[in-house]
Amino acid sequence: MNIPTLMTKVAALSGHPVPVSKQPAPYDAEDCVVIAANAAGQIGRVRGLREIRNRAFVSYEGAGKGGAPLVLRMDIIVPETPGPHPLVVFVPGGGFVRSPKAAGRRMRRVLAAAGYVVASIEYRTTRHGATYLDGLADVRAAVRFLRANADEYRIDPTRVALWGESAGGYLVALAGATNGDRRFDPDGNAEVQAIIDKFGGSDLRRLADGFDRATIDAVYAPGNAIARYVHGPGAVTLDDDSEAVIAADPATHVNPSTPPFLIFHGSDDRIISPVQTALLHQALLRAGVNSTRYVVTGAGHGDLAVKGGEEKFWTTASMLKIMTDFLAQSFTVHGRGV
Repeated sequence: MNIPTLMTKVAALSGHPVPVSKQPAPYDAEDCVVIAANAAGQIGRVRGLREIRNRAFVSYEGAGKGGAPLVLRMDIIVPETPGPHPLVVFVPGGGFVRSPKAAGRRMRRVLAAAGYVVASIEYRTTRHGATYLDGLADVRAAVRFLRANADEYRIDPTRVALWGESAGGYLVALAGATNGDRRFDPDGNAEVQAIIDKFGGSDLRRLADGFDRATIDAVYAPGNAIARYVHGPGAVTLDDDSEAVIAADPATHVNPSTPPFLIFHGSDDRIISPVQTALLHQALLRAGVNSTRYVVTGAGHGDLAVKGGEEKFWTTASMLKIMTDFLAQSFTVHGRGV
């Protein structure tokens, strides 16, 4: 079986509706840090942490099956030390179709062992007839819930970061870009101090830039999950309302309250073009926002990268150090460090 076919099958099994390109897109290294993918030095396993699973944080009446309430839940990992600790909210990927909060558990546990409370959340997707605005509201609901329960989980509510991958990277980028915008967060209780965006989308009209024609056509096909997450249910395409797609782009909303960004993208990502994070990174820099973008040459799309164990490129001690150094610096700017 050739690599593109294998990757397509893995994507399908994962519930990921985004087509997989047979060719990688050219990547833009302007104003970026380019590092070679290296699977050596994998993070270890961690024991002894307090882990709270399936904690409900928001409920939507009538939005579940058969009109039942839809309850969204999170898994929370708390360090052993007294705290209070900075908080990292993890938003998993899933192609706008699913939100598996069990994803990334190994990295989440190691991050918690480094002194962070780490919460992995569910959010509404196209399976619920939801749009990106609903997903964004869920991310903010999670932050509000954790701030309201900061004492229970030994959280420092003044030091909060969002970390997302793929579709989750898109949502955390949007949350960061709209930080301080009262249209999206009327009471300001969901503001954050740092964003980590791993291979997320931005300008969804260009999600497949540089990919093969079949992949580009599939992204623009009627009823595609990406289009439905922008426009809502129905046989819509990304071209149906260009203004709506622009409004869904995090780069549209960058403002003086946008916090620092740490961005990663693999040069061999065949699901979300590296052009996406390049566009967002440049928009952040133009607005004067502190943004650092890493291009990892040879790395693919996280846990959907199957060629030669590419997913291991994202779970190394060196990758963790880049993240923790960024978080410590961002939180120090806003107050105390870790």
